[in-house]
Amino acid sequence: MQGTKFGKFISPHLIRYNERISINNKEITDKEMSKILEKILNKIEKYNNTHESKVTEFEVITTIALIYFMEKKCDFVVLETGLGGEYDATNIVDGDISVITDIGLDHIDMLGGTVEEITKTKSGIIKENKDTVMYEQEIVQDIIKAKCLEKNNTLHLIKKNEIKNYSKNKEFQKIDYKNHKDIYINLKGECQTYNAMLALECIDILREKGNEIEEDAVRNGLKKVVHHARFEILYENPKIIFDGGHNENAIKNLKNMIKEYYPDDKKIYIISILKSKDYKSIIKYLTQEKNDIFIFTSGNNEKRYVSKEELYKEAKKYLDKNIYTANLKEAVTYTKENCKKEIIAILRKLLYIWRHIKNAMKKDYNLVAT
Repeated sequence: MQGTKFGKFISPHLIRYNERISINNKEITDKEMSKILEKILNKIEKYNNTHESKVTEFEVITTIALIYFMEKKCDFVVLETGLGGEYDATNIVDGDISVITDIGLDHIDMLGGTVEEITKTKSGIIKENKDTVMYEQEIVQDIIKAKCLEKNNTLHLIKKNEIKNYSKNKEFQKIDYKNHKDIYINLKGECQTYNAMLALECIDILREKGNEIEEDAVRNGLKKVVHHARFEILYENPKIIFDGGHNENAIKNLKNMIKEYYPDDKKIYIISILKSKDYKSIIKYLTQEKNDIFIFTSGNNEKRYVSKEELYKEAKKYLDKNIYTANLKEAVTYTKENCKKEIIAILRKLLYIWRHIKNAMKKDYNLVAT
């Protein structure tokens, strides 16, 4: 699809706010973002002056993204929901395909306290007379089926056993899925094979709708794909893995990948958790390995993050040793001094830790970035 423009809108960002909006992997510039913001500022101010509920930051950045994609005449756009589905700012777009990934307890303060309640909210992205793609999830799929039936929406329910001829090495996972043979995936973990099936199913739907998509483009995309902050290896010696998983399912995936790829290594976890997450379930699951070391930090915003003292208190329910509290600098120093080749440091902190760790390790420690 040479010459085709692909827009992508994601959140949150890791380093630069501009990461949220891109076309063909080129980020929107500060100048472009400011130009669009100037166009809509009067409307935002007018709305805020006449409504009790004010325009949110996410609504503003979503608006900027949609205007940007329209002005640049994008052929395809991928919109990631920011919070849930039904009431999400992205849901004003009548998308052709709704993609539902693994559903777990997330944003419980706003979406609901059970997986069923969260699923009902997330099912709000399902559109009239369009298509929905998801892989089988026993607890929630009946809710999704009912919403698709209500909307006359075609549900493409992928069965996990549709993966054929699976194999893996330290670089790639390889699968067959339907007519797609010998697909190499540049991501680790079982969950990423399911996500690859979602992508391949979307490709098939787009082809059925008359879009020409070269098979080489599909193969190369999955073979080269990088998912920052998901089991992302920042350094090789010591092995530092950065993962921003923030619900129980994501933590289970992380733990399974660590067990699969590094079964015999000792681990150090540096952990911070947002208040909007189910931190008690996360800690309960993380602390099952009694010989691992856990360092809790408070994050960079005390209003948004659970305090390190509260995280420590919760961990004490399951562990009587190898748990500590520290600020980020102290945690990095401890890790640097104690990491040998046989120790794996697992870092769980959103947004600013990537840059902080990279700079600290590069400055004070003789490491090679990967």
